[in-house]
Amino acid sequence: MTRFHDAFTIFLSLLVEALPFLVLGVVLSSALLLFINEEQLVSRVPRHPILGSMFGSFMGFFLPVCECGNVPVARRFLLQGLPLSMSVGFLLAAPTINPIVIWSTWIVFRDQPEIVWLRILFSWLIATIIACVFSIQRDPRPLLQELLAKRMTIKSNYRRSLLPKKQSSLPLMQGAVLVQKRSNSALISGFLENMSQELRELGGVLILGSAIAATIQVFVPRELIVNLGQGTVSSIVAMMLLAAVVSICSTVDSFFALSFAGTFTSSSLLAFLVFGPMIDLKAVGLMLSIFKPRIIFYLFALAAQLTFMFTLAYSYFF
Repeated sequence: MTRFHDAFTIFLSLLVEALPFLVLGVVLSSALLLFINEEQLVSRVPRHPILGSMFGSFMGFFLPVCECGNVPVARRFLLQGLPLSMSVGFLLAAPTINPIVIWSTWIVFRDQPEIVWLRILFSWLIATIIACVFSIQRDPRPLLQELLAKRMTIKSNYRRSLLPKKQSSLPLMQGAVLVQKRSNSALISGFLENMSQELRELGGVLILGSAIAATIQVFVPRELIVNLGQGTVSSIVAMMLLAAVVSICSTVDSFFALSFAGTFTSSSLLAFLVFGPMIDLKAVGLMLSIFKPRIIFYLFALAAQLTFMFTLAYSYFF
């Protein structure tokens, strides 16, 4: 009975620590996604594959979304004709490289600032490298789900049909009037709806992740965790597998990782923080709305190999 009490105490402590950051992240991301002019932002994206890869990996600063919200945004990028490399870079890096996640990671690991900066650096490098690999494919449609590929073809044909015509633009004053006509109540309603939807989805994942962390710490033999956690290679592999299975939101995954700080190496915690937001079971399910299964396997394999190599190098050289 004591073990159940200890597990419940750890579970509640994780929830209490992480919940404010989850709520703050949902509020800010909902507000920014509603009030930022995404079309204007997209129009300024470089079309060069490599530059698009680098820029896409940093776009999380402008559109801060977690691994639940990055998939719909990446789909919109593809439908708007942006390079595949930029969409892939955003898809992999946005859940980590955004102000909310960076701040929450700093709050948790302020005594180990190198983990914060290396999380940003490794996430950006991995996302950019994979995006550059995908930039070799000039036509992205063979890699995409059939329905999305058809929608891209329709939109592409429609844009080409408009090219010979002189596109009319509204006068600035008329455009301003149209913007002013947008109902404040509609904006507030959309904001609240988006926020409640994200809270429902991410709150459930946070509860599940906290329960798994508490269960592992209390019911798994301490000797097994210590032996697994202190091995240079085994600890990295174990935490990457745990990140994929737990599928906890990147906004609060630092609190989850902190619960293993006493038994696992710093490099394995870093592997958890880098790999989890990119590839987990929840993200794989969402990515099936964009890519064919074999492409997701390639993404998974590339992200896993690069994460392992970077964090292993960190464990040996730092």
